Amino acid sequence: MKTRLCIKTAWAASALLAVVVFVIPGTGSAASMTSDETAIRDVLTSYQDALNTSSTAAAMSLYTEDGVVMPPYNQSIVGKVQLSNLYDAGSKRFTLHVKFTIREIVQMSPEWAFARTNSEGTRKVIATGAMTDEANQELFILRKGSDKTWRIARYSFSSTNPPPH
Repeated sequence: MKTRLCIKTAWAASALLAVVVFVIPGTGSAASMTSDETAIRDVLTSYQDALNTSSTAAAMSLYTEDGVVMPPYNQSIVGKVQLSNLYDAGSKRFTLHVKFTIREIVQMSPEWAFARTNSEGTRKVIATGAMTDEANQELFILRKGSDKTWRIARYSFSSTNPPPH
């Protein structure tokens, strides 16, 4: 009888451990994150800050030379010259105040990773002062360069706000 109880208790403890380790992702402490994951989180936070300060220079420092942005309803913008033009034009039209929530980071190889995020906040149209809610889902593909720095290689986003009626 005692043996069966010990086996059941051991099995229950193993099952609980499996749930904690495998079923509840993203709840680990900072100590359990890899240095690459921490570096990727830092890139995403820096990107959020670049958007909120309308800093083209800060945004460009986070992209690879061949970086690509794939905005909804537009063609892809490729390379730092075009990306810089995009961010400059955007900062003249509106200001953002957004907060990214990182939902997932997956390192696919030593040099490649992707991150899935959601962002929420506001957008202010500079010409009119009109404020609107801003909410998106984003997919970042990041590449680690020869200098061991993670940068955004591809970035795609789409609104999660309901369409206007």
